[in-house]
Amino acid sequence: MKKKQFETEAIRTQLERTEFLEHTSPLYLTSSFVFEDAEDMRASFAEEKERNIYSRFTNPNTSEFVEKICKMEGAESGYAFATGMAAIFSTFAALLDSGDHIVSARSVFGSTHTLFTKYLPKWHIETSYFNINEPESIEQLITPKTKILFAESPTNPAVDIIDLEVLGNISKKHNLILIIDNCFATPYIQQPIKFGAHLVIHSATKLIDGQGRVLGGVTVGSADLIRDIYLFSRNTGPALSPFNAWTLSKSLETLAVRVDRHCENALKVAEFLEAHPKVNWVKYPFLKSHPQYEVAKKQMKLGGNIVAFEVEGGIASGRQFLNAIKMCSLSANLGDTRTIVTHPASTTHSSLEEKDRLVVNITDGLVRVSVGLEHADDIIQDLEQALNTQ
Repeated sequence: MKKKQFETEAIRTQLERTEFLEHTSPLYLTSSFVFEDAEDMRASFAEEKERNIYSRFTNPNTSEFVEKICKMEGAESGYAFATGMAAIFSTFAALLDSGDHIVSARSVFGSTHTLFTKYLPKWHIETSYFNINEPESIEQLITPKTKILFAESPTNPAVDIIDLEVLGNISKKHNLILIIDNCFATPYIQQPIKFGAHLVIHSATKLIDGQGRVLGGVTVGSADLIRDIYLFSRNTGPALSPFNAWTLSKSLETLAVRVDRHCENALKVAEFLEAHPKVNWVKYPFLKSHPQYEVAKKQMKLGGNIVAFEVEGGIASGRQFLNAIKMCSLSANLGDTRTIVTHPASTTHSSLEEKDRLVVNITDGLVRVSVGLEHADDIIQDLEQALNTQ
């Protein structure tokens, strides 16, 4: 049979129906599962048969969610986590040994940076950063102890783009595990495995849920690597709950239509901001003015829902802009149906010195907008009135 399209897989991939012939997958709110007899129990724990034992290991709801993500990303296997950061930590902890080395893009999520610089060094695991605008510097950072090459694209919060094909070629040349955080793009927009990634990580809390309801994370990719991650995780306990897995699996059914509208709105917002006299610059992957526009067009289907721009006047103006917002939300989340506005220099990245923020393109006046599903005219009107108070 011909392979089904993305949208169809998202809707029609489900568990086999029970005797009740339910149309949608039921919730399996159980901590454990029973066995037919002693031999069934022995064989199950010996992994001589595939079956659910305990929901910390697997659960029908988490299995369905993971299977959908695997089909969307073109992955062999996966494991679902309680949060995106649980996915990040567990993936690295499962694959790295004391003395190993990571090469990472400098522009990474703040908690990922903290993991690399504060916690992994406790186990003598070090990280070297490369500037996303200098991919030629990556190979200079690789040592005999380097095991993982890591990046997120688009980056948070400056929406820079990294050429995944370049990373894939480097990882292949040096026999490294390439891990890509694909949170901003979602598997609908970008599939890093096509460009050589071995593992792909998502914070499902963001666009995959898309409605600000539940936390979740997932890592998918090579079956051999996922096996190590699974064994680590079934013993350390960061598993996704069945209810959240059920919610996220249902969310995937509308991912394509939601992301289409997110991206349509985001492009309109970016074009408006680019023409506004009080905006110094705008970065959106599908604006021709974006420094990595051609790379974005090569590896992304659409531009995503995140727009970054700089208001005149630095930190004070950035905070003034946020105070003038009336409709949009001021929140730490992104990828919601509701448009969210954040000023990183005074909030999420305020602990960094200015010189360190500038290295990852976080200027004092940078504003990040997670463009939602409201009517684009209403989003623009709110941003416009806030800019006019500057």
